[in-house]
Amino acid sequence: MSVLVTNIGELTTQDGEVGTLHDAAVVVNGDRIAWIGPAAQAPAADERIDAGGRAVIPGFVDSHAHLVFAGDRAAEFAARMAGESYTGGGIRTTVAATRAASDDELTAAAGRLVAEMRRQGTTTVEIKSGYGLNVDDEKRSLRIARSLTPETTFLGAHVVPAEYLDRPDEYVALVTGPMLAAAAPYARWIDVFCERGAFDGDQTRAILTAGAEAGLELRVHTNQLTAGPGVQLAVELGAASADHCTHLSDADIDALAASDTVATLLPGAEFSTRSPYPDARRLVDAGVTVALATDCNPGSSYTSSMPFCVALAVREMGLAPAEALWAATAGGARSLRRDDIGVLRPGARADLVLLDAPTFLHLAYRPGVPLIHTVLHNGVPQ
Repeated sequence: MSVLVTNIGELTTQDGEVGTLHDAAVVVNGDRIAWIGPAAQAPAADERIDAGGRAVIPGFVDSHAHLVFAGDRAAEFAARMAGESYTGGGIRTTVAATRAASDDELTAAAGRLVAEMRRQGTTTVEIKSGYGLNVDDEKRSLRIARSLTPETTFLGAHVVPAEYLDRPDEYVALVTGPMLAAAAPYARWIDVFCERGAFDGDQTRAILTAGAEAGLELRVHTNQLTAGPGVQLAVELGAASADHCTHLSDADIDALAASDTVATLLPGAEFSTRSPYPDARRLVDAGVTVALATDCNPGSSYTSSMPFCVALAVREMGLAPAEALWAATAGGARSLRRDDIGVLRPGARADLVLLDAPTFLHLAYRPGVPLIHTVLHNGVPQ
């Protein structure tokens, strides 16, 4: 069945040099875009959606999220707002709650977050494991994640769990051995938290190398709390994305700019931990490909809102509104090595968002306002 979306006031396609059209229309056939052009020239279709002069953008691509978990860390957030620093140690609190939860409880909680994201315009989300940290719980976390998205990431190397704190090398052996074997059938990606208090450069290299040998593609959490080797490792090993990138040296930026590794920035984490924001302007000016994502998780960034992250990137990180929107759509797609999402062009997935606004500029101009009018995911109104 074909659907004509017409009377679009402003259409942002992110496709090539002509990325914005006015008085435009889109024809969707099944789950794909079939035609884009002036509304006056639109072909006939089986059904018609009148955009009423609204702006239309590609669906947001949230390429970094931790949605399979149980428990609540609101008290930790309140303590940070009262002056305590963020160390990442609270992850183990969520691990205990997640291990104790049933499959149904985890599935329902993750499903609610995906639905919450969809209502805010996110049509593709990556979901990581990382709150099980044993063979069985990492496997089931990824099985649950795979029921919600094809973009699943094995993050057994999130932190060293409590039972291995004095035996980190044994835990790395578990991650690269039985845990990886159990997780790989449900994952596309492998990720490591290469950071002070988590995994060092040598451990990160070993885990990513094992993941690559198991057929998984690479992502890295890195340089969030301090400078470190993670960005250089990500580039050296051909990772699709280096995520956080808050503390970067000139050499890190040069390496990213000369590579295909995307710098995925997560401003919700800085907002929720009162940490310095990444300098997105510096990255873009250096030629680095930048993505934005929510980092939705119960401890350091419990937001599911890509519009909120767009607004933060404009207000706090030096991006122009158009650059922030690109990072939240096409940039996220780049970090997932996808060319069928984050862009509106014939052949791409029919993931469109109608805004209750005349222009996408309102995403940053009116922060916190529910501007999502209609979401089409794979051509189906949500």
